[in-house]
Amino acid sequence: MPGGLVALLDDVSIIARAAAASVDDITVAAGKAGSKTAGVVIDDAAVTPSYVTGLSPARELPIIWSITKGSFKNKLIILLPGALLLSWLLPSAIIFILMLGGAYLSYEGAEKVMEKLGGQKHGQTVDDVIDDPVAFEMKRINGAIRTDLILSAEIMAITLNEVASEDFVVRAGVLAIVGIAVTVVVYGSVALIVKLDDIGLHLREKSSQFAQAFGRFLVNSVPYLLTFLSFIGTIAMLWVGGGIILHGLHELGIHGPSDWAHGLQHTVEAATGEMSGILGWTTYAGLSALAGLALGFVIAILLHNVLGVGTAEKAH
Repeated sequence: MPGGLVALLDDVSIIARAAAASVDDITVAAGKAGSKTAGVVIDDAAVTPSYVTGLSPARELPIIWSITKGSFKNKLIILLPGALLLSWLLPSAIIFILMLGGAYLSYEGAEKVMEKLGGQKHGQTVDDVIDDPVAFEMKRINGAIRTDLILSAEIMAITLNEVASEDFVVRAGVLAIVGIAVTVVVYGSVALIVKLDDIGLHLREKSSQFAQAFGRFLVNSVPYLLTFLSFIGTIAMLWVGGGIILHGLHELGIHGPSDWAHGLQHTVEAATGEMSGILGWTTYAGLSALAGLALGFVIAILLHNVLGVGTAEKAH
């Protein structure tokens, strides 16, 4: 019996050490993968405020919370098991799914550009008379969750690519950690951004001259900040969508578009010295956005002018 008990304790000790090692591996891998997704995280944070801009201030936080819950569902219930399953059964399918997402983001971004340039608006916006505020709010929430699904898929795909050589437990742990961390950071930041004007109103009631001045600054600045973020969100959709398409084409053996964009990026880097990193990255991001805009225009024209999608809703 003592020998059996000692052997059992040894087994438990080995399992515990292995579990501790796995936790360390997950933590290190999550940090590495998280840094790779920083660009898409910024895009996600820039896109989301546009979905509450122009709505009742009292509904801003409830709407963001609804989007946050949808984002958790996207990442942990849909994408995490889906990514693990695909990486196991059909890893080659991931690139096609990402390209579909890239095409969707390109279409969304291009449609916003077309509307800003005076094109027809498809569906209700906050500038229209809202007959059913509850239904309109749900459309905004569902639209934000759909966009989050695409951006989250890109985040999870980048993360999965960084830990592809790790075992199943580490991959699952890293995907979960990155998914949770990104959601908390993005939607916590968004909640803060959209409530800055309320914070400013509160500070204006303080006795301190500095607090009052800073409060006035916040109140006056927030509308411009939200407009700017809406603009950045549109650019982000095009940049990420176009970047996914360029990368996907390269992975499928169509190297021309990606190689040309990277070639111009390297040319700019070689000519700009100390600013080469920033200007090179900006060049590639800009070209990706142009590629996304061109693709998005084509998709929008096909959907609205050829297939008639969205025109019936607007007619009503």
